[in-house]
Amino acid sequence: MGSIEGFATLVTGGGSGIGEATAARLAADGAHVTICGRTEDKLIGAVDRIAGVAADGVTVAHLVADVTVEADVEAAVAAAASITGRLDGLFACAGGSLHMGPLATAETDAVRATMELNYMSTFLCLKHGGSQMAKQGGGGSIVGCSSHAGEDPMRYLGAYGGAKAGLDHLCRISADEMGRFGVRVNSVQPGIVATDLMDPITSGGALLDDYLPQIPLGRVGEPEEIADMVRFLIGPESSWITGQAFAVDGGQNLRRGADYGTMLRAFGDDPLDALAPEG
Repeated sequence: MGSIEGFATLVTGGGSGIGEATAARLAADGAHVTICGRTEDKLIGAVDRIAGVAADGVTVAHLVADVTVEADVEAAVAAAASITGRLDGLFACAGGSLHMGPLATAETDAVRATMELNYMSTFLCLKHGGSQMAKQGGGGSIVGCSSHAGEDPMRYLGAYGGAKAGLDHLCRISADEMGRFGVRVNSVQPGIVATDLMDPITSGGALLDDYLPQIPLGRVGEPEEIADMVRFLIGPESSWITGQAFAVDGGQNLRRGADYGTMLRAFGDDPLDALAPEG
C-alpha cells in the first residue's frame, strides 16, 4: 500500500462501526484522524481505541457534530485541516435509516430525515471538504458511504435506498467537477456488515436467512473489510480512480437485495395489507 503517513483525515460517524474501523485503519497507517458524531461519550471511547492502534506521532481527535447541520460540517472540516494545514482524506460515513416499511404508508418526516442523514450530509461533506481541498492547492480524496440498498431494490427500505442512490450520483457529479483540482471522489457500497447497529439482523433470524443465499461468499462482512477499501481510495495507489461506486458486499450485487418485509412480517401482517381493498 502507498504511504498515507502524515495525511490529515476526517471520518464522520467515526464513533462506532464502519466509521471507527476506518479511522483506526487510517491512524494505524500513519494518518492523523479527526472523527465526528453526535454523541461525545461514544467519540471519546472510540478515540481511546483508535489511539491504541495508531502509529507513532499520529493525532487522534474528536469533534461533536451533527452532519445534517452545515455549520457543524464546516467546523469539522476546519478542525481536521488545522492539524497540518490541509485535508487529505474525508470519509463521509455517517448515515442510517429513520424509516422502514412501504413508501405508500411512510411518514413523510421520517423519509425526509433519512434523506437529510444520508444524502444531505454527504452533500455538505462534498461542499466543505471539496472546497478545503481545492483551496489548499488541490489533491485529496473524498469517499462517500453508500450501500447495496442504493444499487438494488431492498423491499421496505426505499427511503434509505433512495437516499443512498442519490449519494452515489452526488459523488459522481462531484468527481467530474473537482477533477480540475486533482480532488478525487468515490463511494463505497457496503453489503450487510456485522456492526453493533446491525446486530439484531446479523445475529440471526428470518432477515439474515433471506440475505445469506444472495451473498456468493456466504457470510456477512466485517467493518474492517470496508475500512480496507476506504484506505485504498484515500491512499496514493488509487490516484487515477475517481467517480466510481465500489460494491463491498461479498458479491450480493450479483443477485438481489434483501426483503426487509421478512422482518416486519415476523411481528404481524405484511404492512401493505393495510392498503388492500376491503372484502
